[in-house]
Amino acid sequence: MSYVQALTCKECGKEYPIEPRTVCDVDFGPVEVTYDYQKMKGKVTRASIEAGPRSLWRYKDLLPIEGEPKAGLHSGWTPLRRADRLAAELGVKELYLKDDSANYPTFSYKDRVVSVAMTKAIEFGFDTVGCASTGNLAHAVAAHSAAAGIRAFVVVPDNLEGGKMVGMTVFGPRVVRIKGNYDDVNRLCSQIADKYNWAIVNVNLRPFYTEGAKTHGHEIAEQMGWKLPQHTVVPVAGGTILPKVYKGYKEFIQLGLVDDNNPVIHAAQAAGCNPVVTAIREGRDLFHPQKPDTIAKSIAIGNPADGYYVIKDVTSSGGSGESASDPQIIDAIKLLARTEGIFTEPAGGTTLACAIKLIQSGKIPSNESACVCITGNGLKTVEVMDGQFAAAPSIGAKIGEFDELIQQLEEQRTTNSNSKTTASGV
Repeated sequence: MSYVQALTCKECGKEYPIEPRTVCDVDFGPVEVTYDYQKMKGKVTRASIEAGPRSLWRYKDLLPIEGEPKAGLHSGWTPLRRADRLAAELGVKELYLKDDSANYPTFSYKDRVVSVAMTKAIEFGFDTVGCASTGNLAHAVAAHSAAAGIRAFVVVPDNLEGGKMVGMTVFGPRVVRIKGNYDDVNRLCSQIADKYNWAIVNVNLRPFYTEGAKTHGHEIAEQMGWKLPQHTVVPVAGGTILPKVYKGYKEFIQLGLVDDNNPVIHAAQAAGCNPVVTAIREGRDLFHPQKPDTIAKSIAIGNPADGYYVIKDVTSSGGSGESASDPQIIDAIKLLARTEGIFTEPAGGTTLACAIKLIQSGKIPSNESACVCITGNGLKTVEVMDGQFAAAPSIGAKIGEFDELIQQLEEQRTTNSNSKTTASGV
C-alpha cells in the first residue's frame, strides 16, 4: 500500500493531488510529498526494511510511488565505510564515508533521485524525460531512460568535463549544450517542461525526484546499525540532498527506527560558488546568487533552488557551513584516495576538504561520530588531476634495470624521510 497523502506547500501548507507540479498556486512556495506516518507505525519496521531488496527500493514505503518501481532496480545500497585510516590522519575517533561514487549504474548519488523520478514519469504516462544538469544528473537520466526505453533530452552547460559528456552521450539521449552556466540551463528547462509537456525530472517532477535523495540518509542510519551519526557533512549544489538527508533522519526518528541524538548537519561548498555557506556564516536566512568559478562543476550552482531550505535545516540542526578552495579540493581528493582507496570527483573532494576544516575548527569534535557524503566518482572528472603527479618511470624489460630503479626509489625514500625528520626538528 502507499502511504502518500498529498503534495503540500512547504510555506502555507496548502495540499494538492499527486501530479506533476513544482510550486503552490497561492504563494509560489515549493511543494513536497507528505506521508501518513501514523499509518506506517508498526508496519514500516526495521524488519520490514531489512527484508527488502539490496537497493534504495527497500525504503519503498517511504517513497512517492504507486505499485512496484519501474526504474533503478539496482540503484542505492552503496557502501558505508568506516574510514579508520583517514580518521587517524585527521585526529578523529569515529569517521564514516557514505560512498555513492559506487552507485549503479552511473556512479553518483543522482541514480537515487532519477530512479524515483523515472518511475513517476512512467506512472504519469510521459513519453519523454529530460533534465537540467551539471553532468551527473544528465548521466543518470540518460542511463535510466535507456534502460526504460523512454526518449531523453538532457540539457547541460557547454563547458562540462569530457568524461561526463561521453558518459551521458553513450546511452543515446539527445544532448543539448547551452552557452551559459547551470542557472541559464535551468531557466530554459522550466520553459521546455511547460511548452512540450515533457517530464523534466528536476523541474516539473522535482517533488518526486528530491524524495529519492532521502535514501542516502536512510542507508547511513541503517548501515550504522540503526543509529545516526552525530555529524553529517553534505555537499550543496541545487540544495536537494542536504534537506532530504535530514528529512530521512527525521522520518526514522518519528517511526522509532533510530534514537534521536539531535543529528547535526553541515553544508559544504566550493569557495568559487558558495552562496549558501556565505549566508550561513553571515547569519542570513536568504542567500545572494553567485557566478560560479570552481573546478567542482557538478556543485557549481550559483542560484540553488532549495538553498533557503539548506540554510534552514543546517541552522536548526545546530550545524554550520564551510567552503574549500580549488587547491584544497584537489588535496582532499588525493588524501581520500591515498588513505581509503576511493577516487572521488571534485564534489566529494569539496565535502571532505570542508569536513577537515570543520574538524580543525572544533565544530566537529574529535570524540563525536561524523559521516562525510561522497556523491560522485573521480573517473568522470580525470581532467582536474592533470599535472598533479609526476610521470611514472619507463625502463626496459630487464631485471637489472628494475633492480636499479628499486635502488633509486629506496634512496629517494630515505632522503625524503631524512628531510621530514630534519624539518620537524627531531
